[in-house]
Amino acid sequence: MLMVDEIVELEPGKRAVGTKRIGVGESCLPGERDGQAVPPVLLLESMAQVGAVAVLSLPANRGKITLLTGIENARFYMEVFPGEEIRVEAEIVRMKGRFGRRRCRAVVGGNMVAEAEILFALANING
Repeated sequence: MLMVDEIVELEPGKRAVGTKRIGVGESCLPGERDGQAVPPVLLLESMAQVGAVAVLSLPANRGKITLLTGIENARFYMEVFPGEEIRVEAEIVRMKGRFGRRRCRAVVGGNMVAEAEILFALANING
């Protein structure tokens, strides 16, 4: 499930900023109804995907993927509804060997709606 429409800022290996407009019925989760807030797990997925762009944009990481290894300090401040545009900011705060940490936040209309630290590992696509 692609949770990024566009990357609007990129500093390879350092940070990325992306946007996502959630369409009505897009999340495809059981029990979802029109007018309901976007499930927080989709905000986390969007943060993970934008952060992966920052990591994988380095030439040294071609042919690799990022694997989510943990989520820390996740906070959700406001609900997000279909039709709103989410601005997702991800900054790599630590990278040691194959493992790293990204600080991410999601903003709607200038208001921070969520933040989290996402832990990840780099892996080769072909094993």
